[in-house]
Amino acid sequence: MLRLYNTLTRKIEDFSPINSPGVGIYSCGPTVYDYQHIGHMRRYVGDDILIRVLKYDGYHVKQVMNITDVGHLVSDSDEGEDKMEKGAKKFGMSVWDIAKKFEQQFLESMDLLNIKRPDVLMHATDYINDQIELIQILEEKGYTYRTEDGIYFDTSKFPDYYKLSRQNPEELKAGARVEMVAGKRNVSDFALWKFSPKGVKRQMEWESPWGKGFPGWHLECSTMSMKALGPSFDIHTGGIDHINIHHTNEIAQSEAASGRKFVNYWVHHAFLMVDGEKMSKSLGNIYTVEDIIQKGYDPLSLRYLYLQTHYRQEMNFTFKALEAAQNALKNLREEVSRWDEQKGHIEKFDNQFFEAINEDLNMSKALAVVWDLVKSKNPSSQKAGSLFKYDEVLGLNLSKVRKFREEDIPHAVKELLREREALRKEKKYHLADEIRHKIKKMGYDLEDKNGKTELKPL
Repeated sequence: MLRLYNTLTRKIEDFSPINSPGVGIYSCGPTVYDYQHIGHMRRYVGDDILIRVLKYDGYHVKQVMNITDVGHLVSDSDEGEDKMEKGAKKFGMSVWDIAKKFEQQFLESMDLLNIKRPDVLMHATDYINDQIELIQILEEKGYTYRTEDGIYFDTSKFPDYYKLSRQNPEELKAGARVEMVAGKRNVSDFALWKFSPKGVKRQMEWESPWGKGFPGWHLECSTMSMKALGPSFDIHTGGIDHINIHHTNEIAQSEAASGRKFVNYWVHHAFLMVDGEKMSKSLGNIYTVEDIIQKGYDPLSLRYLYLQTHYRQEMNFTFKALEAAQNALKNLREEVSRWDEQKGHIEKFDNQFFEAINEDLNMSKALAVVWDLVKSKNPSSQKAGSLFKYDEVLGLNLSKVRKFREEDIPHAVKELLREREALRKEKKYHLADEIRHKIKKMGYDLEDKNGKTELKPL
């Protein structure tokens, strides 16, 4: 049913899991040294859509995600400062506290965008011994060598090293893709274990058979994904920036260790630009989900905006586009609020929606089906029956928008409204605001306009 673009083959393929109806997915999670911005979160909404589509199709999904809380250097060349240590200095906190702070910010951003939490969330620091064991397996099989700064994987021993990236090794020169670390045999070789620099006390370091240090970034993903999902699993996701180095290295070390194919389908998400520019601090165009809310936008309007661009296409974020998405979502909610209770469905639109989402997750086409359904002359109860089913994929919480009748308002809320109105007439606005907060806690919002107060369910 589902057809997915597979970076490994560069083709859209029929999806066939290893142990149907079970599906194992590993999602590259965040490095928790700084805030996750809307570019990062677009990718996680993309993963969420994939998982929702699989569940819509009847599969039983197990999603595993890592939290990178150690071992990610600022350079892909196995050089430079550890990002976690860098974040600790920037914010004046310990590495461990930085990890907790930004993991929480990431998870809160997921919740705000209605991204379902992974079934298994694994932290790199919890699996240091497992990572050491994986290096030992590679060492026994002859894939490693030692330099002054660490233990490296010898990519010349792995003939299919470039099968994911499809780079030409003859054209790959030192300094073009990565800087050449002293002692490395091949430009593509990568660190499995980095030694702590002499005379430097790191906040995160561990003893190993080779010396005190910390694991390479790529190693953690191979270790944790295989521990949770087995040596071979169905889908691995990430950003397109992971293809040439991170995921290429994951494949090499995993398949060298297990002797089996690591992953069957590789799903990569394209970048997000802001006003046609890359996000950077110098341009002041890095926004978090919290920033979007502070500017007066519903975070689900950002989710709606993400749905309008295919996950493999670069997306250009503008506040004008976000405003349009918010208006579209508002109009959709207003339509739904007038519908009768769901009863039945409309097969024609159901089939069109099903085809769109299974066509390599074509969400813009799926949204077009939604609006065709909304504008159709079918009974609203049937439209509700179909749309609320689609929303299992869209994730816009449309089923929470229902026809609001005055008789549904609890007596206690009506009493508070009367009390608030009396206080407003007496110009006791501070006390009136306190009642407003009480009403909000009971699940209702107020809007004062044209001398009247309108009540709406949250």
